[in-house]
Order: sequence, then structure tokens, then C-alpha cells
Amino acid sequence: MSTQEQLAPSRSEGAHGGTGVVHGDPVQTHAPAHTDSIHLPRPTAYPIIAALGFTLLVAGILTHYVISILGVCLLAYGCVGWFREVLPHEMHENITVRVQEISIASARKSVGRLPGGAESGGQRAHVGVGAFSPLVGLKGGVAGGIAMIFPALAYGLIAQHSIWYPVNLLGGAGVSGMTGFGNPTMQDLRAFHMATLGFATIIHVISCTLIGLLYGSILPLMPKHPIILGGIIAPLAWTGILFAALPTINPEMSAHISWPDFLLAQFVFGITAGWVVSRSSYYRTAKSLPFAMRLGFEGGGVGREDGEDHR
Repeated sequence: MSTQEQLAPSRSEGAHGGTGVVHGDPVQTHAPAHTDSIHLPRPTAYPIIAALGFTLLVAGILTHYVISILGVCLLAYGCVGWFREVLPHEMHENITVRVQEISIASARKSVGRLPGGAESGGQRAHVGVGAFSPLVGLKGGVAGGIAMIFPALAYGLIAQHSIWYPVNLLGGAGVSGMTGFGNPTMQDLRAFHMATLGFATIIHVISCTLIGLLYGSILPLMPKHPIILGGIIAPLAWTGILFAALPTINPEMSAHISWPDFLLAQFVFGITAGWVVSRSSYYRTAKSLPFAMRLGFEGGGVGREDGEDHR
């Protein structure tokens, strides 16, 4: 018997002349036979070109308009080519295949089961089995905000001979439109200004508080390596975003920033905040419980010490 004959289901004529399928051993039931070629859609690179064009279009908003123009051209070229692949008729091609019989066998006599129960944590893996209290995130943000002040002031004192230089850089973003601080000189940045000190304090407190709360939410997702996420990956991410966006948003401020020293201060914040948050205790969530129990419709019961149910 050939392979196609083995794959073809057996049929018999019904009582009224119809065709009926003969139901035999379910193990021997296979899919219908096919020929030596398969009719498939023709491969195309236009979707990737369109995706690249859309990426450049968005990236040009933060970098330069020429990149957006290039993205629009690639996006239009990719979309037109993609549409011509499916309209008015889809493009297909025949792929030659080798028909062969596939038999699946197993030496196992029974299905293995994972051990259940509270000791093994159940049979399902739940990411984020616990969460920190919001107060823990606030503590981490405050600790990181205090720690990063020292490298920032040290940079201002050593490189610019004034501790008010980083303070005026941060606070100048808030007062530039009100006090004419939009294009300050080096003497302005090294001098003391009460307005910039006030705005710098507000910006610093709000930023550290929000990032501390974010740390309290995301660090339970990486319980084994919290310092890598909070102290290295996260500071690198937001520093890279600021490095790319700040020249467009505030070019005067970006020109006066020393990015290596800025990144060092962010590392100090991330490591300190991540350490404080990861060293705190968190409460376990109810993700592994059934939905009815989480709503309070059902209870899990109270177990005795001897292992019997207490009813």
C-alpha cells in the first residue's frame, strides 16, 4: 500500500447512494492525502520594509526630520508593494514536498504528573507571586534620591567649581519660561538662584517618588537579580531616552550636561533604590487561587496541624 493510500480515509457508499466515512480504529485515522506540491502564499519582504519605515518615522520625531522623511518613503514603498501582493489576487507558488509516513510512538505506559500541594508550589508557575507595599517603593525612591545628590554635587564642585551647577541645570527646565533662564551663561549656572533651587527640589522629589513606586512594582518580577534590573538596566534605559530626546526638547540644557557623570548619578540612584526595595519583605498575592476564591465566593478552609480539614 502506498503512502497516499495509507493517508486517504476509507469511504463507503451509504444506503441512499451517499458517501460515508468508515469508522475504524481511531489510531489509524490520518489526514487526507495531498499531492507532491503545496500551494502557499509567495514570500515577500514588503512587510519588513513597511515596519522599518514606520520605525524610522517615529524615530525621526526624536532625532531629525530627515529620518522621518526616509521612514515615510520606506513605509509607502512597503505598503504599496504589500498591497500588490494580495490585490486584486493573492500571489501564490507551488512548493515541492516529499510525502512520507510519520509514525509517533512512545515507550511511556502512563502520563507523568508533577507533584502538587503547597510544598511544591503547585503545578503552575506564576510570575510575580508577591508584591511590595507602596511604602516600600517610596522608601526606595527617597533613599535613591538622597544618594544620587552626592555624586551630582561632587561633579559640580570638582568640574565646575560650584555645587549649584547641577541644581541650576535641573531647576532651569522649570523656570526658563518665567525668569529668562532659557539660555543661561556659565556664570548664571554657577551662581545661586532661589527659583531654580525650588523647581529642582520639586522635580527631584516627584521623579524619585514615581521611580521608587515603579521599582516596587517591577522588582518582584526578577526576585533573583533585582540589582541588575534596578541598578543597571533601568538607569541605562531612561538615560538613553533622555540622551536622544533632550537635544530636541531643550538643546541649551543638553549642551551643558556631562552625560558620563549623569549616568553615574543614575547608577547610584538605581542601585540604592533597588537594594532598599529588594531587602524589604513583600506580601504574597492570590494569583494561584481560583477565581471564585479570589472574589470571596468560596473558601479554602482552615487546615489543622495534623493535616485534617477543619470544618
